[in-house]
Formats: sequence, structure tokens, C-alpha cells
Amino acid sequence: MQSLRDMWTKEGPGIAKNAPKKNGLALFVETFAREWWEMVKLNILFILASLLVVTIPAAIAAMARISVTFVEDRNTYLLRDFAEGFVEYFLRATIWGLAFALAIGLGIYAIATYAAAAQDNLVLALPLTIALFATVFILVIACHLVVLMVMRDMPAHQLLRLAAVASFIRPLPALAALLFVAALWLAHVAFYPVSVFMPATLNFSLGMFAVAFGVHRAAVMVLGLSPAAPAPREPHAYDATHI
Repeated sequence: MQSLRDMWTKEGPGIAKNAPKKNGLALFVETFAREWWEMVKLNILFILASLLVVTIPAAIAAMARISVTFVEDRNTYLLRDFAEGFVEYFLRATIWGLAFALAIGLGIYAIATYAAAAQDNLVLALPLTIALFATVFILVIACHLVVLMVMRDMPAHQLLRLAAVASFIRPLPALAALLFVAALWLAHVAFYPVSVFMPATLNFSLGMFAVAFGVHRAAVMVLGLSPAAPAPREPHAYDATHI
């Protein structure tokens, strides 16, 4: 029983203080290699927390909170931190989730409508292109917003403004993260049934980690550029130590 409890409640692994700092893809791979088992457990938590469907946005926010700790190389008590994040962000994440689901849904509907009409009228290729870029940009904003939301407490209008600014100044890493997420699910479909366990083990948590990794630098930049942004939360004692 002790080992089973420790699997969910003990702090995650860290790295040596004197280890050389890596960047980019090398850092992504290194972090995944160190945290992969935590990501498997996080994936399971996300699936369990999303069973009621209406809890999906809060589960995404809680998963984003854990993913940011992976990116920042801070220790995390997985079950406790996930539960705290789920409760803390439930209302805000649900409202934002509904808003972005509506916006993205309208974008997809516009794309499908213009794509069908553009086959007979090439003039409609212009609004089709606009709808496509607008929908992708909304997705990029959503990626930045969820990460900013779990990094700082701030009013909704300020959160949306900073997410939009971050999306303008550094859209490519977020797009790369979204492409990585799409590749994960394409791999699941392409290699099915061999890949049948991918969604249950890694797809959700690894995808969120890729998003957090991709947008984290832009989030830090806009938080630093915004003098009105509230101070970050005080870290727990365990956040300041590394194993």
C-alpha cells in the first residue's frame, strides 16, 4: 500500500543542479525522458477527471498547471497538484472552454462552408483563407491563454490581452506544438490497432506538455512586459528544491 500511495503522492524527479542547461528540442526530449512516467500518470488523471465531459476544461487547466512545472523543472506532487488545479480553475476554465469551443466551432463551420462554395466560385477562396487563418489564430491564443492562466492570477480581459500579444510575437512555437499534437493523433489512427493504448497512456499529457513547452517563453515575455500583471503565486516549499 505504501508503494502504491507513493506512486501518486511523492514529488517528481529533478535534475542535478550543475547539469548543463539544454534548449529547444534537446530540452524537450530531456524533460520527456525524465518525466515520462509522471506524464503517463497525468494522462490517467486527465481521463478520469474528464469522464463527466463538462469537467474537460478544468481537467485541461489542471494538466496545464502540471505541464508548466515540468517545463520550469519544478518538483510536483502529481495527485495533490492536479486536484488543487482542477478545483482552483474549474469555473474560469469552464467559461473559457465554452467560449473557445464556440469560436473554434464557428471557425470550422465557416471553413467548411466556404470550402464547399469555393469549388464553384473561386472568389470565395479569399474568405476561406481568412476563416482558416482566423481559426488557427484562435487556437494559438487558446494555447497561450491556458498556460498564462495557470502561471498568473489576473482579470479575464488582461489574460485575453496578454494571450493575444503572446500569440502575435511568438506564434510559430505554438503552431509547432499544435502540429505535434496533430501528429500524435495521426500516429494513433495510422498505426491502429498497434497504437490503441496511445490515448490512454500519453497522447493527452504529452500533447499538453508540448503546448506548455512551446508557449512558455512567450508567456514569460508578456508577463514581464506587463507592469500591471500581478505578482506570481508564492511557490510551495517543495517547488524550490530539486532532487
